[in-house]
Amino acid sequence: MNHTVTADTLRVDDATLHYELRGTGPLVVLVGAPMDARAFEAMADLLAVDRTVLTTDPRGILRSPVDDRDRDSTPELRADDLRRLVEHVGGGPAAVFGSSGGAVSALALAQHHPEVAHTVIAHEPPLDQLLDDREELRVKTEDIVATHLAGDVLGAWKKFLAVANIHLPDEVVEHMAAEQQDPQAAADAWYQHARMLLPTTLWEPDLDVLRTSSTRVLVGLGEESAGQLCDRTSRALAAALGIEPTMFPGGHIAFAEDPAPFVERLRPLL
Repeated sequence: MNHTVTADTLRVDDATLHYELRGTGPLVVLVGAPMDARAFEAMADLLAVDRTVLTTDPRGILRSPVDDRDRDSTPELRADDLRRLVEHVGGGPAAVFGSSGGAVSALALAQHHPEVAHTVIAHEPPLDQLLDDREELRVKTEDIVATHLAGDVLGAWKKFLAVANIHLPDEVVEHMAAEQQDPQAAADAWYQHARMLLPTTLWEPDLDVLRTSSTRVLVGLGEESAGQLCDRTSRALAAALGIEPTMFPGGHIAFAEDPAPFVERLRPLL
């Protein structure tokens, strides 16, 4: 099912944000980090039957250039970008679905700008600071960044997957690293590791604010993510908020790999 896609940009203080709109109806925002809008296309098409769906490339990634690539992409900055986008396109407050680093962006939105989101569904946010082994994870994440910046892209991916406790065949990991020889993919991967990974995984949510926010906060978790790092962080966040995780079919990127059952589970939550 294909819907007319309107693509445009929004200039903010230090970046130009690429965004896309589909469908008509109540506003839904789908966001990742470092995943760009392309990862949500199939999901957005399914939701656009009766929703207006906003997708975007996060700052510094693909079609959303930043003025200063030496400035960190923090959850607060990305949340403010989302606020500006929702206010720009109208139709808010919105339901916001964020996955991975985008889930952290969505939580920061609920924390700092609750007026623009009536519901936030944070799917597998990598909030390492909620875990007992956070210092060990910080050291390992810093090593991932150092490895990538030293030029060993394959080594960085292997370390990243090891920390995430995601097991892929060697040839798949090698293919992922080889894909980053494309100049744009290489630039995005550099930005992810140099400017996004540590600010995201080291972010500490204000749990008291999220518990009492006017925004309804749900924590999404993949049924096939058991034992992975984001399974641990998602369960820790849900426990800290006094709620149960909301289970979704598939794993960490099931919304892109098999969007139909994922959207079927998501739709009643909106």
